[in-house]
Amino acid sequence: MKDVIALVTGASRGVGRGIALSLLAEAATVHVTGRTRSEAEASLGSKRAGSLEGLALEAAALPGRLVVHHCDHSNDAETERVAEEIRAANRLDILVNNAWPGYENMIEDGDFTWPRPFWEQPVWRWDAMIGTALRAAFMMSRAVAPTMISTQRGLIVNISFWAAQFYDGNAIYGMAKAAADKMAADFAHELRPHKVAAVALYPGLVRTEAVMQNAEYFDLSNSESPRFIGHVIAGLWRDPALMSKSGRVLVAAELGREYDIADVDGYRPVPLSAADFVKS
Repeated sequence: MKDVIALVTGASRGVGRGIALSLLAEAATVHVTGRTRSEAEASLGSKRAGSLEGLALEAAALPGRLVVHHCDHSNDAETERVAEEIRAANRLDILVNNAWPGYENMIEDGDFTWPRPFWEQPVWRWDAMIGTALRAAFMMSRAVAPTMISTQRGLIVNISFWAAQFYDGNAIYGMAKAAADKMAADFAHELRPHKVAAVALYPGLVRTEAVMQNAEYFDLSNSESPRFIGHVIAGLWRDPALMSKSGRVLVAAELGREYDIADVDGYRPVPLSAADFVKS
């Protein structure tokens, strides 16, 4: 993918970082956004491990080219600044909307607030998931779509999850993911005449830094590395039938089987289905 240019939002850590590293491993030029500049900054306050500085160090050994943009997507002006830098190059092939501050401050005053009913949810969580994450996906897509249209090829990926379809412990989370799916579907409808695809993509349980810090609470037997979904996105980009998948909700593990992609450890994740969530 040495001629491919991608943008991954929210790549300081977690899924976004893994996607960026996978695309770099496949020799793409990868622009990334993130709020956390350094590991020292990551250690302050409630921030979790992972930074743009750490990503750059890890990327140095990979064949692709990394371009780092410090960006807080809660500020539309910063999102637009990154988009303008992308537009200046007159080319963008892949946009991955991954920025997600919705898992921050899970414990407030000693109380784990995630599973509270919607009438007891802190309003900041709505602002983080809807006002920042969902808005950032729309604003960045809106800003770069004309560049993709001009080249008559492109792929917009909204990172989503099964909470869009079934209750998964938090009402705001479900609303945000359902909106991400609908956004991808409607983008796809309007972009189809321009040969630009848009999809919602579901990972499985990903071994992010936060998950591994709490590994005793998870069944990791069918989990995915953060890099797996990035290689799946590369496979999706190379798929000659990409436009036939546009507008759909796709499961990373199912695409992994279709494209014969194994995880970095050789494991081939088993796709989850709606039935897995209905049973739970």
